[in-house]
Amino acid sequence: ATATSTLTSTERAAIDMMMKVIGTATLLAIQAMQASAFSGVPSSFSAEGVHTLAARSAAHTPLFASFDDHVDSNDAPRDALSRRDAAFKIATTTAAIAAVTSAYAPYKANAEEEDGGRLIEFTVNNLDGEEGSTGSFVVKTRPDWAPIGVERFEALAESSFFDGCRAFRVLPGFIVQFGITGNPEVQAKWRSRNLRDDPVKVTNSRGTLVFATAGPNTRTTQLFINLNDRNKFLDKQGFSPIGEVISGMDVVERFYSGYGEGAPSGKGPNQGLIQAKGNSYLEASYPKLSYFSKVSFK
Repeated sequence: ATATSTLTSTERAAIDMMMKVIGTATLLAIQAMQASAFSGVPSSFSAEGVHTLAARSAAHTPLFASFDDHVDSNDAPRDALSRRDAAFKIATTTAAIAAVTSAYAPYKANAEEEDGGRLIEFTVNNLDGEEGSTGSFVVKTRPDWAPIGVERFEALAESSFFDGCRAFRVLPGFIVQFGITGNPEVQAKWRSRNLRDDPVKVTNSRGTLVFATAGPNTRTTQLFINLNDRNKFLDKQGFSPIGEVISGMDVVERFYSGYGEGAPSGKGPNQGLIQAKGNSYLEASYPKLSYFSKVSFK
């Protein structure tokens, strides 16, 4: 049997980038060697080369100390060759460093673009509990962290599920929780559609977006955003981040928190009543809650 393999786009990009690095390093080295044939010292390369600091440093090493000492006419040809040799070695090294340095940054950026994540913008109203006070934040989904959860979250966003949703549980320094839609009929369609858990691949740090659960394999539509870096204890409880806030955390910090913990532990909204009555219950009893006026893909 013949085994076959298919290169991924990331692997192809890596090979292409390596070939460019080798080609660039070779070209720069040849140019430097040609220039050294007309110059006894590599100072011209250090002035014009890509890595000036590296070339200057090399020019002051003991490698060149003999160039100005005990020189006679019989040694001139050998001296010229030594100088050319030294210049070529330095050129090769610095050119390779320069090529790798310049090539690495764009390759890394391309790799990040290929993680499959999408950008979703949340426009928020009632910031600080004040009607008309608005702002926005952007979430990037991370299917490489939690593919099952990301698929559900993106499906909810695409169906406008989050439009009009209130952040019904806001505990400063801990979490902002949302994900019960204002329409009870829509919410009822999702209540029994539980997801399998994703393994926890990254920690619950500030700005990460995570599905809330009622136990193993019970994720549906509720999510929370971590507000600090002290929530790592949630990792062991199976809370797997599905994305992260990449801009607008200052907006997230302004979600109205005056109602405190939800019922029955506190005086905040009762999740059962939100499920049954939707926004009519929240607007009447908890009018200051911050909410999403629009959620859209960027």
